[in-house]
Amino acid sequence: MNTLNTGARISGCWTVTGCSGGGEGSLDRLLTSVSSGLSPRKRTTSQCKSEPPLLRTSKRTIYTAGRPPWYNEHGTQSKEAFVIGLCGGSASGKTTVARKIIEALDVPWVVLLSMDSFYKVLTPEQQVTAASNDYNFDHPDAFDFGLLAHTLRKLKLGKSVKIPVYDFTTHGRQKDWKTVYGASVIIFEGIMAFADKELLQLLDMKIFVETDSDIRLVRRLQRDITERGRDIEGVIKQYNKFVKPAFEQYIEPTMRLADIVVPRGGGNMVAIDLIVQHVHSQLEERELSVRAALASAHQAQPLPQTLSVLESTPQVRGMHTIIRNKETSRDEFIFYSKRLMRLLIERALSFLPSERHIVQTPQGEDYEGRTFHGKRITGVSILRAGETMEPALRAVCKDVRIGKILIQTNQDTGEPELHYLRLPKDIGEDHVILMDCTVSTGAAAMMAVRVLLDHDVQEEKILLVSLLMAEMGVHSVAYAFPQVQIITTAVDKKVNDLFHIIPGIGNFGDRYFGTDAPPEWSDEEMDEPSY
Repeated sequence: MNTLNTGARISGCWTVTGCSGGGEGSLDRLLTSVSSGLSPRKRTTSQCKSEPPLLRTSKRTIYTAGRPPWYNEHGTQSKEAFVIGLCGGSASGKTTVARKIIEALDVPWVVLLSMDSFYKVLTPEQQVTAASNDYNFDHPDAFDFGLLAHTLRKLKLGKSVKIPVYDFTTHGRQKDWKTVYGASVIIFEGIMAFADKELLQLLDMKIFVETDSDIRLVRRLQRDITERGRDIEGVIKQYNKFVKPAFEQYIEPTMRLADIVVPRGGGNMVAIDLIVQHVHSQLEERELSVRAALASAHQAQPLPQTLSVLESTPQVRGMHTIIRNKETSRDEFIFYSKRLMRLLIERALSFLPSERHIVQTPQGEDYEGRTFHGKRITGVSILRAGETMEPALRAVCKDVRIGKILIQTNQDTGEPELHYLRLPKDIGEDHVILMDCTVSTGAAAMMAVRVLLDHDVQEEKILLVSLLMAEMGVHSVAYAFPQVQIITTAVDKKVNDLFHIIPGIGNFGDRYFGTDAPPEWSDEEMDEPSY
């Protein structure tokens, strides 16, 4: 193998040695530090974390760096997540390397996926064997590779996935699984990360963390005693019987498959810098420009059949006259907007599937009516303006569930970015009413629809409702998602160079909430919500 300095290319399999920062110390000295002063405590669950930049409040978690479009103007997945595979012996420092890479990358929406989450559930007989440290957790048969490959493949394709939470005390999976979504970069780490051919095909970059066996033993002792509540004798017994032989038979031979070999783990910053440099170059190649593509597409085409515009009665026309007037007071703007919202939601409900239903009246006579034919109705608002439509939906749909998506325009790129989402459990089974007050180019609405599809909502079960839309936005959504029903109270023909609807309504959120618009606002600009 070759030795690399900073800036060398990734080619074949390389060993990146970095700079020596002093010896690791003797095994005897490290063993002493492990065995002295430890009070065992149990770590009960596996770890699988997604830690992008975020701002936590008492009510919400908002990502301070948004996720740019991961789809093209056709609405289809066009950029897969970049997957880094981290392999190495038990306690070699894989997680430390992963976290150092995440820190150095400084990009949002990075997911750390651990193989520890995918141990198989043990039978009662196997649990007895495990309790006596006689079960081999370091054999390939101990992992659910089928579930692991299925999960990683979906995550790579941008889909929402559920990750099992493994309980190391019961050797089983907890009832509630963790939902993970929206990865631009996936770091997958585990002792058998390179052991399965199907998994290897999903990895864009393969890294092997090489650490001296004595150091790994010391780290394993410290981890299993302090975090998993085990005794020294049991840990050493398991290490000699299973861990060491498994490393020599199954793990060490896969080092040859690695693109980079990293000695000394997380302390090797030369290797980490090289890895980060390569990942950044790969992410740059995946960058997309969706809004610009939308602005130049679908011109001079007839409006789609999936569009339904509220009948322009004198009442509807009169309300539009009031809310479009720049002299209208905020109180009147809110009042007449709410009236339009109520009419719009009632119109949208007529597109939900129904079936024949017979009831008996108080007079004892049968009445043949209709009832909703579906499991549930869920409303999802695109923050912040879309949130103003929630009361109208709640007023006509009893016990409706509500989800929220925050999408903001990046002022540097002009592209929409996903910052936050909170969707009800099992939303994939529901009919979804997606709410936004104005749609100009359709970029934000498309991103919201894509999020719903990634959470297994069926396209034909999505209804996009908006008070005002531009023809460009209608075409963009309908072209990308032809089965989405679009309902609005009016469609304006033009969008100017700043993506403002013409003649338009102004910045709906600012007029409704009484806030000042920025110098160059957009009809699809989603400001951070007020709490």
